[in-house]
Amino acid sequence: MIPLQALRDDPDHFRRGAELKHEASPVDEILELDVRARRLRNEVESAQAERRRASSAIRGAPTDEQRTQLAELKARMQSGEAELGELEGRIQSLLLYVPNPPHESAPIGPDDSGNVPIRTWGEAPHFDFEPRPHFELGDRLGIFDFERAAKISGARFAILRGEGARLQRALIAWMLDVATREHGYTEILPPYLVRRECMVGTAQLPKFEDDAYRTDDDLFLVPTAEVPVTNLYREEILDGADLPICHVAYTACWRREAGAAGKDTRGYIRLHQFDKVEMVRFTHPETSLDDLELLTHQAESLLQRLGIHYRVLSMCTGDMGFAQWKKYDVEAWAPGMQRWLEVSSCSAFGDFQARRANIRYRPAVGERPRFVHTLNGSGLAVPRVLDAVLETYQREDGSVDIPEPLRYYMGGVDRLVPPGA
Repeated sequence: MIPLQALRDDPDHFRRGAELKHEASPVDEILELDVRARRLRNEVESAQAERRRASSAIRGAPTDEQRTQLAELKARMQSGEAELGELEGRIQSLLLYVPNPPHESAPIGPDDSGNVPIRTWGEAPHFDFEPRPHFELGDRLGIFDFERAAKISGARFAILRGEGARLQRALIAWMLDVATREHGYTEILPPYLVRRECMVGTAQLPKFEDDAYRTDDDLFLVPTAEVPVTNLYREEILDGADLPICHVAYTACWRREAGAAGKDTRGYIRLHQFDKVEMVRFTHPETSLDDLELLTHQAESLLQRLGIHYRVLSMCTGDMGFAQWKKYDVEAWAPGMQRWLEVSSCSAFGDFQARRANIRYRPAVGERPRFVHTLNGSGLAVPRVLDAVLETYQREDGSVDIPEPLRYYMGGVDRLVPPGA
């Protein structure tokens, strides 16, 4: 959340940040309410001081005139305090709608057309036949069951069967092992339901409530492991010597995809429920952008080991998102569909989330606490990686080779074969 004083000091910075992100800006309304609140606060304090003076001037039993004066001053104070509370509550509510201004190094652009490719890895695979999309491969292999998923849960759900389910489990286990054994992350297995304040802390609320699944008792199914893992340390002061703190978590994720009607309706791409491995870092402000580069390279390393052709985009201001300070997207090439699939978003938030969740650290004994910087990145989004694997390693007969890093987790299985082949 943006501090009110920062908004007072440089409102144009936040107006410009909202404009670059195509977000509605409540800055002017906040400043107008703030002027009213400060004026009213002075009036309340003046009434309090006048009442103290009037009380101290009374000697013995108060006269009727003195009682009336004290009662009027008390009523003024109570009315002013009630109105002030409403104003301050409104200001705090509106501050939650002020987007995080993008970092100066983020490319300026209107939408995804302004994203800047910064590197690619590998080459697109070449086939001596017409490559199939993953949903056709999965149908031939018997690993997808979208019809029964729809019967059970409705549209945008999927069932994986047999070796398909095993392959997804293999991807998750392998990703977690790389993160914990090689990249220094501590694994977290968090709850899948979180409280409203946790969603506010990571900026899913209030703006994106329409995309969230909520229970009757105001708990939310996690849209990403970012939410419970970032909120592990809400309302805490961490030891600066312990930073960076690095966690990785696998969760199922739930999103209504309220704004995605008509998009990617076929295949294993845009689902209401999907699996993801998420990396979260809590860092010193001075090193957070370096940590973003490291986080992105860690996500990339997984695709390199799988032999998947990919590219990295620096996200422009118009395609960045409400809370991000700076962001990279990693996109895997799906040769059967002839398109790029986003498999990781790696984001630095500055202290934006930390202020909302009140996560601080003490640089040294006796020093004042500061807000940490938070980062997160997918390591990786599992369904789309599975899609890219199927399409990259397909054979003309409909079988699919298993990338070498996953074969141990597949119990030695090195190829998926259509039934009866």
